Amino acid sequence: MASRVVGVILAGGQSRRMGGGDKCLRPLGATTILQHVIDRARPQVARLVLNANGDPRRFAAYGLPVVADSVPDFAGPLAGILAGLDWAASQAPDAAWVASFAGDAPFLPRDLVKRMAAAVAKDAADLTCARSDGQAHPVVGLWPMRLRDDLRRALVEEGLHKVDAWTGRHRLVAVDFAVDPVDPFFNANRPEDLAEAERLLARLRD
Repeated sequence: MASRVVGVILAGGQSRRMGGGDKCLRPLGATTILQHVIDRARPQVARLVLNANGDPRRFAAYGLPVVADSVPDFAGPLAGILAGLDWAASQAPDAAWVASFAGDAPFLPRDLVKRMAAAVAKDAADLTCARSDGQAHPVVGLWPMRLRDDLRRALVEEGLHKVDAWTGRHRLVAVDFAVDPVDPFFNANRPEDLAEAERLLARLRD
Protein backbone atom coordinates (compact mmCIF):
# COMPACT_ATOMS: atom_id res chain seq x y z
CA MET A 1 0.00 0.00 0.00
CA ALA A 2 2.74 2.50 0.97
CA SER A 3 4.18 2.28 -2.54
CA ARG A 4 0.98 3.85 -3.88
CA VAL A 5 0.68 6.60 -1.27
CA VAL A 6 2.09 10.13 -1.45
CA GLY A 7 2.26 11.99 1.83
CA VAL A 8 1.60 15.71 2.22
CA ILE A 9 2.48 17.63 5.36
CA LEU A 10 0.03 20.50 5.77
CA ALA A 11 1.82 23.69 6.80
CA GLY A 12 0.03 26.25 4.65
CA GLY A 13 -1.87 28.10 7.36
CA GLN A 14 -1.17 31.53 8.80
CA SER A 15 -0.53 30.36 12.41
CA ARG A 16 -2.50 33.27 13.90
CA ARG A 17 -2.85 31.64 17.33
CA MET A 18 0.92 31.12 17.44
CA GLY A 19 1.50 34.79 16.63
CA GLY A 20 2.27 34.25 12.95
CA GLY A 21 5.21 32.69 11.17
CA ASP A 22 5.72 28.98 10.61
CA LYS A 23 4.74 27.14 13.77
CA CYS A 24 6.15 23.93 12.33
CA LEU A 25 9.62 25.50 12.48
CA ARG A 26 9.41 26.13 16.22
CA PRO A 27 11.98 24.15 18.22
CA LEU A 28 11.01 20.91 19.95
CA GLY A 29 13.69 18.95 21.71
CA ALA A 30 16.90 18.99 19.70
CA THR A 31 15.15 19.79 16.41
CA THR A 32 11.90 21.33 15.13
CA ILE A 33 8.25 20.30 15.15
CA LEU A 34 8.47 19.80 11.40
CA GLN A 35 11.41 17.41 11.66
CA HIS A 36 9.47 15.28 14.15
CA VAL A 37 6.56 15.14 11.70
CA ILE A 38 8.88 14.22 8.81
CA ASP A 39 10.57 11.46 10.83
CA ARG A 40 7.20 9.86 11.56
CA ALA A 41 5.60 10.38 8.16
CA ARG A 42 8.40 9.58 5.72
CA PRO A 43 8.65 5.80 6.38
CA GLN A 44 4.91 5.42 5.80
CA VAL A 45 4.74 6.74 2.22
CA ALA A 46 6.50 6.42 -1.13
CA ARG A 47 6.99 10.18 -1.57
CA LEU A 48 6.61 13.05 0.88
CA VAL A 49 5.91 16.72 0.09
CA LEU A 50 5.31 19.83 2.14
CA ASN A 51 2.35 22.10 1.53
CA ALA A 52 3.34 25.67 2.41
CA ASN A 53 2.78 29.12 0.97
CA GLY A 54 5.28 31.92 0.52
CA ASP A 55 9.02 31.59 -0.12
CA PRO A 56 9.84 27.85 -0.21
CA ARG A 57 13.51 28.51 0.53
CA ARG A 58 12.80 28.71 4.26
CA PHE A 59 12.24 24.94 4.17
CA ALA A 60 15.30 24.12 2.05
CA ALA A 61 17.08 22.32 4.91
CA TYR A 62 14.41 19.62 4.99
CA GLY A 63 14.92 18.39 1.44
CA LEU A 64 11.24 18.07 0.57
CA PRO A 65 9.39 19.36 -2.48
CA VAL A 66 7.33 22.37 -1.39
CA VAL A 67 3.93 22.83 -3.02
CA ALA A 68 1.79 25.91 -2.51
CA ASP A 69 -2.00 26.11 -2.52
CA SER A 70 -3.45 26.42 -6.01
CA VAL A 71 -6.56 28.04 -4.51
CA PRO A 72 -5.83 31.63 -3.42
CA ASP A 73 -6.36 33.49 -0.14
CA PHE A 74 -5.42 30.75 2.33
CA ALA A 75 -8.43 28.57 1.54
CA GLY A 76 -7.73 26.18 4.42
CA PRO A 77 -6.56 22.59 4.75
CA LEU A 78 -8.67 21.32 1.85
CA ALA A 79 -6.56 23.54 -0.42
CA GLY A 80 -3.44 21.89 0.96
CA ILE A 81 -4.87 18.44 0.38
CA LEU A 82 -5.75 19.42 -3.19
CA ALA A 83 -2.18 20.68 -3.66
CA GLY A 84 -0.91 17.29 -2.55
CA LEU A 85 -3.28 15.49 -4.91
CA ASP A 86 -2.22 17.74 -7.80
CA TRP A 87 1.46 17.16 -7.07
CA ALA A 88 0.93 13.41 -6.93
CA ALA A 89 -0.97 13.45 -10.23
CA SER A 90 1.95 15.11 -12.01
CA GLN A 91 4.96 13.71 -10.15
CA ALA A 92 3.83 10.27 -8.93
CA PRO A 93 1.34 8.97 -11.51
CA ASP A 94 1.26 5.51 -9.95
CA ALA A 95 -0.07 6.91 -6.69
CA ALA A 96 -3.64 5.99 -5.79
CA TRP A 97 -3.82 7.85 -2.48
CA VAL A 98 -2.55 10.91 -0.66
CA ALA A 99 -2.06 10.75 3.09
CA SER A 100 -2.26 14.10 4.88
CA PHE A 101 -0.29 14.86 8.03
CA ALA A 102 -0.74 17.92 10.23
CA GLY A 103 2.45 19.96 10.22
CA ASP A 104 2.02 20.96 13.86
CA ALA A 105 1.45 17.43 15.27
CA PRO A 106 4.87 16.05 16.26
CA PHE A 107 3.65 12.77 17.79
CA LEU A 108 1.78 11.30 14.82
CA PRO A 109 1.31 7.49 14.86
CA ARG A 110 3.99 5.57 13.03
CA ASP A 111 1.34 3.14 11.73
CA LEU A 112 -1.10 5.85 10.66
CA VAL A 113 -1.18 5.08 6.93
CA LYS A 114 -1.22 1.32 7.41
CA ARG A 115 -4.22 1.47 9.73
CA MET A 116 -6.12 3.99 7.62
CA ALA A 117 -5.57 1.90 4.50
CA ALA A 118 -6.83 -1.20 6.29
CA ALA A 119 -9.96 0.65 7.41
CA VAL A 120 -10.71 1.89 3.90
CA ALA A 121 -10.42 -1.65 2.53
CA LYS A 122 -12.44 -3.25 5.33
CA ASP A 123 -15.35 -0.79 5.12
CA ALA A 124 -15.19 -0.16 1.36
CA ALA A 125 -14.92 3.54 2.24
CA ASP A 126 -13.99 6.41 -0.06
CA LEU A 127 -11.66 8.04 2.42
CA THR A 128 -10.70 8.06 6.08
CA CYS A 129 -9.72 10.39 8.90
CA ALA A 130 -8.07 9.85 12.26
CA ARG A 131 -9.79 10.00 15.65
CA SER A 132 -8.53 9.94 19.23
CA ASP A 133 -10.37 10.12 22.55
CA GLY A 134 -13.63 10.55 20.67
CA GLN A 135 -12.41 13.57 18.71
CA ALA A 136 -12.08 13.41 14.93
CA HIS A 137 -9.04 14.95 13.25
CA PRO A 138 -10.42 15.62 9.76
CA VAL A 139 -7.20 17.00 8.28
CA VAL A 140 -5.30 13.80 9.06
CA GLY A 141 -6.56 11.33 6.52
CA LEU A 142 -6.22 9.20 3.43
CA TRP A 143 -7.59 10.76 0.24
CA PRO A 144 -8.14 8.91 -3.06
CA MET A 145 -6.73 10.37 -6.24
CA ARG A 146 -10.04 9.64 -7.98
CA LEU A 147 -11.75 12.41 -5.94
CA ARG A 148 -9.24 15.09 -6.93
CA ASP A 149 -11.51 16.76 -9.50
CA ASP A 150 -14.48 16.56 -7.16
CA LEU A 151 -12.48 18.38 -4.48
CA ARG A 152 -11.33 21.02 -6.94
CA ARG A 153 -14.91 21.72 -7.99
CA ALA A 154 -16.00 22.05 -4.36
CA LEU A 155 -13.21 24.50 -3.59
CA VAL A 156 -13.17 26.56 -6.76
CA GLU A 157 -16.77 26.53 -7.94
CA GLU A 158 -18.61 26.22 -4.64
CA GLY A 159 -16.16 28.02 -2.35
CA LEU A 160 -16.41 25.12 0.10
CA HIS A 161 -13.67 25.31 2.73
CA LYS A 162 -14.87 23.17 5.66
CA VAL A 163 -13.29 19.72 5.60
CA ASP A 164 -16.30 18.03 7.19
CA ALA A 165 -18.67 19.58 4.65
CA TRP A 166 -16.80 17.93 1.79
CA THR A 167 -15.97 14.58 3.41
CA GLY A 168 -19.62 14.31 4.45
CA ARG A 169 -20.52 13.88 0.79
CA HIS A 170 -18.51 10.67 0.60
CA ARG A 171 -18.25 7.41 2.51
CA LEU A 172 -15.90 8.31 5.35
CA VAL A 173 -14.55 6.00 8.04
CA ALA A 174 -12.80 7.25 11.18
CA VAL A 175 -9.89 5.28 12.62
CA ASP A 176 -9.37 5.37 16.39
CA PHE A 177 -5.91 5.76 17.92
CA ALA A 178 -5.00 5.38 21.59
CA VAL A 179 -4.01 8.44 23.63
CA ASP A 180 -1.61 6.61 25.94
CA PRO A 181 1.16 7.55 26.58
CA VAL A 182 0.32 10.73 24.62
CA ASP A 183 -2.40 11.81 22.24
CA PRO A 184 -0.71 11.28 18.87
CA PHE A 185 -2.65 14.19 17.40
CA PHE A 186 -1.64 16.78 19.97
CA ASN A 187 -0.93 19.89 17.98
CA ALA A 188 1.02 23.01 18.89
CA ASN A 189 -1.32 25.87 18.06
CA ARG A 190 -0.42 28.43 20.72
CA PRO A 191 2.83 29.51 22.40
CA GLU A 192 1.85 27.73 25.61
CA ASP A 193 1.46 24.48 23.68
CA LEU A 194 5.19 24.42 23.03
CA ALA A 195 5.95 23.80 26.71
CA GLU A 196 3.37 21.01 26.78
CA ALA A 197 4.95 19.49 23.67
CA GLU A 198 8.33 19.41 25.43
CA ARG A 199 6.72 17.68 28.42
CA LEU A 200 5.06 15.09 26.20
CA LEU A 201 8.29 14.49 24.30
CA ALA A 202 10.06 13.78 27.59
CA ARG A 203 7.29 11.30 28.52
CA LEU A 204 7.82 9.41 25.27
CA ARG A 205 11.53 9.16 25.99
CA ASP A 206 11.08 7.82 29.52
